[in-house]
Amino acid sequence: MSTETVTATLANGLTCGIPSDSPLAKLLKSQRTWVGPGAKDRLAILRAAKSIAIVGASPKPERSSYFVGTYLLQSTDYRVYFVNPHADEILGQPVYKSLADLPEVPDIVDVFRKASDIPSVIDEVVAVGAKTVWVQLGIWNEEAARAGEEQGLTVVMDRCIKVEHARFHGGLHLMGFDTGHISARKQTR
Repeated sequence: MSTETVTATLANGLTCGIPSDSPLAKLLKSQRTWVGPGAKDRLAILRAAKSIAIVGASPKPERSSYFVGTYLLQSTDYRVYFVNPHADEILGQPVYKSLADLPEVPDIVDVFRKASDIPSVIDEVVAVGAKTVWVQLGIWNEEAARAGEEQGLTVVMDRCIKVEHARFHGGLHLMGFDTGHISARKQTR
């Protein structure tokens, strides 16, 4: 019995032949091909930003957007705006119905919406003139990311802005835990 093989390129750059009908071949075909900004570019995005709008922000403390909002308000000097058409106040801050209602164009639009909603959020971001869309950890829409880039946006996807900020500024261990590290070194935002 002969089976066709396909050449798979692994993340480390190595290649190997595997049976084309194997579960691994199917998994590799479905893997992501879009690659967003690297670590140095993400750090530069965070350092350059002065304001962040959280689209899909929730007033529920158990939601990750609430936790991220809390962190950004308490641990950074960003101007933080919450966007949710169904809420009036989050963490003592006013909530805006849309990006167009914000008092300024945010530097980063942090998105907590399901993957199928990302294209409409990209359209809204482009319409208001924001330059960076940061789609939260666990949310992936490769087509929307490519479409956003084609319209001039910087797109970060499937990354938590809180984790990235804390990691870049000495507040997280590689696994995401607080290091407890105290440093005399000046931290930049």
